Amino acid sequence: MENHPETRPRAALAALDRALQVMPVVVVTGARQTGKSTLVAAAGDRIMYSLDDLLVRDRARREPMAFAGGDSPITIDEVQREPDLLLAIKRLVDLEGLHRTAGRFLLTGSANLLLMKRVAESLAGRAVYLTLWPMSHRERRGADLAGSWSDLLAAPPDQWPDLLTKRPTDRLDWRGEVQRGGFPVPALTLQTAEARRTWFEGYVQTYLERDLRELSAVENLADFRRLLGAAAVRIGQLVNQTELGRDLQMSQQRVRGYLNLLEVSYQIVRVPAYAVSRGTRLLKTPKLYWVDAGLGWYLSGAPEPTGAHFENLILGELLAWQSVQPRRPEICYWRTAGQHEVDFVIDTGTRLLPIEVKSGREVTFKDARGLVAFRNEYGPKAPGGIIAYNGTETAWVAEGILAVPWWRL
Repeated sequence: MENHPETRPRAALAALDRALQVMPVVVVTGARQTGKSTLVAAAGDRIMYSLDDLLVRDRARREPMAFAGGDSPITIDEVQREPDLLLAIKRLVDLEGLHRTAGRFLLTGSANLLLMKRVAESLAGRAVYLTLWPMSHRERRGADLAGSWSDLLAAPPDQWPDLLTKRPTDRLDWRGEVQRGGFPVPALTLQTAEARRTWFEGYVQTYLERDLRELSAVENLADFRRLLGAAAVRIGQLVNQTELGRDLQMSQQRVRGYLNLLEVSYQIVRVPAYAVSRGTRLLKTPKLYWVDAGLGWYLSGAPEPTGAHFENLILGELLAWQSVQPRRPEICYWRTAGQHEVDFVIDTGTRLLPIEVKSGREVTFKDARGLVAFRNEYGPKAPGGIIAYNGTETAWVAEGILAVPWWRL
């Protein structure tokens, strides 16, 4: 494996290029160290500034209109460090009236800028947002692809085996992929487990000291660290804030605040329950995952990755694919009162693709029961289902249910 993460193509680049052809402001968000700066640097001939540079940041604060003005398209990295700069960008865009210049401003941020009130108000109707998630396993191996999910959704199930086996790919050990994670540095350049542990520890320390304290007051770092560990051992479980607070001897209000902070800064993701009514989905309890499976495994303290971490790895693949779709589908899970469950459901609005994740090397009809129940419930809208597993054979295990080695997806 080459040690040059900057040379790895990203699936998000095509989506970024599309957005720059349409909107005056394009915002790339995501966790720190996912490769946002490298991605936007590849977006053509632009003037680039980073607000991590104190001198640049000071100029942006003192002379925002002059800083953002000019005829050349500009890129501003880590724009959340100077949110008032966005008021100047708003004015400059509005001065162009109906003849706004597409792609004039390209911004990156490590916080969810949509949830920052001043930012949301400044960019409303002027910006499009693209989230850069950690690298998919195909990106880590040099392909600007984020999975075969679009092919599966577009084709009838009887064509799935041919679609999935025609593209050459190497068998991968999911445990090794979890341990590396999807952040470019540990995934591509660090060759030992000890080096990756050191990197993850430094990431957590820097993240606590910089990003979170800028976003919100973390009243007690020790409490926050304990919550990180507690969240990491609950990967793939329903988010029960009352239980978390009781186990950690922490108020439910503080637990809620810390979880929200982790979500806003792209460290965790809460997957909603699938229901036909989107309003109903919001009332159901979501499941908790880490944005990066490697970071989640490190924080859990588990000696080896488990099936929950494998499930988290597959979710990462789904998120990397979802974010680059022109019409972004929803990713949900499904559970019934009768205890039927499906790990993930892709909902495009017109079609459903249920996905079960199994860490074993073999699957049987028993592993497909949740998928069978889902298809029986939703009929033609869910013509088939997928079991992503750790084996080598692509084979039908029930009507419309295909078991697929995870690295083929």
